[in-house]
Amino acid sequence: MNLKRNSNELSDKKPLVIISGPTAAGKTDLSVGLAKAIGGEIISADSMQVYKHFDIGTAKIRPEEMDGVKHYLIDIFEPDQEFNVFVFQKLAQEAMEQIYQNGHIPIIVGGTGFYIQSVLYDIDFTEEETDKEYRHMLEEKAKAEGAAALHEMLKEVDPEAAQQIHANNIKRTIRALEYFHETGTKISEHNEEQRMRTSPYNFVYFVLNRERQTLYERINLRVDQMIEEGLEKEVKDLLNSGVSASSLAMQGLGYKEMVEYLDGKCDLEKAIYNIKIGTRHFAKRQLTWFRREKDVAWMNYEDYGNDKAKMLEEMIRRLKNESII
Repeated sequence: MNLKRNSNELSDKKPLVIISGPTAAGKTDLSVGLAKAIGGEIISADSMQVYKHFDIGTAKIRPEEMDGVKHYLIDIFEPDQEFNVFVFQKLAQEAMEQIYQNGHIPIIVGGTGFYIQSVLYDIDFTEEETDKEYRHMLEEKAKAEGAAALHEMLKEVDPEAAQQIHANNIKRTIRALEYFHETGTKISEHNEEQRMRTSPYNFVYFVLNRERQTLYERINLRVDQMIEEGLEKEVKDLLNSGVSASSLAMQGLGYKEMVEYLDGKCDLEKAIYNIKIGTRHFAKRQLTWFRREKDVAWMNYEDYGNDKAKMLEEMIRRLKNESII
């Protein structure tokens, strides 16, 4: 964490707190505790919790867990609506203005690093004129040949982006291919340039983490709890309500694997195994992303004896040190 930013430079910048980290690291409790301690309101930076009715598989925070802290960008989209980084940036910035007007401090919480980066550095997402025919061609290719075929196309034109984007993430793969098609330059280079921008906020960016084996055990336990709480029924109900199995929301971890099980492509045991493995791989990619970020404050649970009170105390100390509070 860079603790030597010029105080004069920060004096006219609005405060912002970020709490991120891999899935199942334990962001919810600490974020609510910090919000209550410093007068904060929370903006969710999660690409799935934005959807209504997607509760169990997203480990969506429950009203009682919010403990009176106002949360934004949760349960606001229907499952068939598209939610992406452009939409997130706009809605998050609107929420931040509301929080500032309320006299509180915005706390962005979630594990979607690109979403966080889009707000933290006010990334310019000015889109080129979209070639709808090209997009349609890519979408049809994905349907006919699978996500891997698109990912191979991306490897040829932008191997760095292909390394950062999971092969199953059709939405981001298409966007990267579109960007190259429209501009002739790599989206990985564009993102790196944007990453070097100076933030317009006086911020502290906490990344919560645990020892790898502990994190994996927590992931396995979380998946088991999702099954016990009725993930299968949740997915059945979503499909019966008209949500398409091919919708973007249904491509989320836990949902696509359960759809495969309900379609008879695998048994329940295999589906659960796939969710656990997929989530572990996802956590690993998240950590890779956060390690590339600049000016982050790593908060490892083991360094504080897994004592949340001590971690909260340290987070408050850092916020005071950076003149956030």
